[in-house]
Amino acid sequence: MEIDGVAPPVPEKPLFEPLKAHEMSDGKVQFRKVSVPPHRYTPLKKAWMEIYTPVYEQMKVDIRMNLKARKVELKTRGDTPDISNLQKCADFVHAFMMGFDVIDAVALLRMDELYVDSFEIKDVKTLKGEHKSRAIGRLSGKGGKTKFSIENATKTRIVLADEKIHILGSFRNIKIARDALCSLILGAPPGKVNSKLRQVTARSAELF
Repeated sequence: MEIDGVAPPVPEKPLFEPLKAHEMSDGKVQFRKVSVPPHRYTPLKKAWMEIYTPVYEQMKVDIRMNLKARKVELKTRGDTPDISNLQKCADFVHAFMMGFDVIDAVALLRMDELYVDSFEIKDVKTLKGEHKSRAIGRLSGKGGKTKFSIENATKTRIVLADEKIHILGSFRNIKIARDALCSLILGAPPGKVNSKLRQVTARSAELF
């Protein structure tokens, strides 16, 4: 409604502060628990401060090791800025338990588009005895050369844990790395896989 041709003043847009994690959950504390496999217990003890510092100081999430239950326990605090920080921290700790180095796994805290994908050799092809051993050998290469070349070409990190394979990276890069690893499992020679990788990564670079 206008009076004497003058438009009424537009009310100012209200400014709301973002909700803290504890406010989003009605003041309830949110928990996450990550199991510690027996073979990762000693590495966890050695790298504890490297894991504790970014989780507690940067992400504002409480972390402790439950020795009796053999689990790393995480919970939100009053000053946790975002509820998603809790899940990021759980993913970070879980990635370390899978075998990734702290320096690689910590990227999960800092970048949203990263995640971990896991699969087993038997998901690709059922192999037994020496055939399976040779497939694992092809995946790693002499002195880990093949694994490193796939990591460098696809900007991912790969952990070969016997029959299980874990890949850390972005969705697109994980798919490229997984295709290369599947080709090796199926019997493709490393040289052929590397040349195909170079073609795929060159096309990806052109797209971006």
